[in-house]
Amino acid sequence: MEQNHKDITTSAIRELIEIVAKLRSPSEGCPWDLAQTHESLIPYILEEAYEVVDAIRNKDNKEIKEELGDLLLQVVLQAQIGNEQRLFNLEDIAKEISNKLIRRHPHVFENQKATTIDEVKNNWEKIKMLEKPYKTSLTPISDDLKEKVRSQPAIAGTMEISKKAAKCGFEWEDIESLWDKVHEEFSELKVALKNNDLSNAEEELGDLLFTIINVGRWYNLSPEEGLAGTNKRFIERFSYMESTLEGDFSGHPLNEIKKLWENAKDSIKQRKNTSQENSETFKGTLPDR
Repeated sequence: MEQNHKDITTSAIRELIEIVAKLRSPSEGCPWDLAQTHESLIPYILEEAYEVVDAIRNKDNKEIKEELGDLLLQVVLQAQIGNEQRLFNLEDIAKEISNKLIRRHPHVFENQKATTIDEVKNNWEKIKMLEKPYKTSLTPISDDLKEKVRSQPAIAGTMEISKKAAKCGFEWEDIESLWDKVHEEFSELKVALKNNDLSNAEEELGDLLFTIINVGRWYNLSPEEGLAGTNKRFIERFSYMESTLEGDFSGHPLNEIKKLWENAKDSIKQRKNTSQENSETFKGTLPDR
């Protein structure tokens, strides 16, 4: 049974590879697919990755499956382009990650022991450093951070930098000093904007965001998840307003729109509370097992 499942999976992957190869065929392929390069596909890789994350957040298994397929397509497309240029193919990619996983999990594939998550993480980092060609550097931590954050979204990069710096002892003395820094950066942003110094204002905005993200780190909060939740709530409320105004915001004074915004917040909150109460009531009517 296990072998049969493995054969089906292999067959499905092989079919996807053949479809992508045909899409890239100079004689019978798709003009759009033929025009793509490693670089031109970068926005689609990022877009599909974020859509996978959104589907997981929404706990929508059907959507997760679909979005993972879209992300897998991007991997196969990159492999196909690499194969055409005689650089690498999907087999090379799979072997590379398989070998890496085996090397970095000696507690699974060899006789070494690692019983905690922290031990696993520490071993991973040590092995990773050994894999890199040795070079003398006076800034090994900074070098490592540059490598890690170069392809990360800015929020994730800030968290990575801050955790590493804190681990080295470069940290605020207490939460009050961190809040003082938030107020300081906010004041500097206001001054830059008041002076119409937009270049400096952008830097100060970045400093303020960096510091606020560190507040999240201190309280073990996820700025990414928090901001994603805010975006979702904003769209829900804006959709309520748009529906009430039948899609036409023109001609409505700001005070009316502000009132609609408050109505949207109250209405959505009430609907969610009712839904939660109904769910709890339904659970209560189920027989004990």
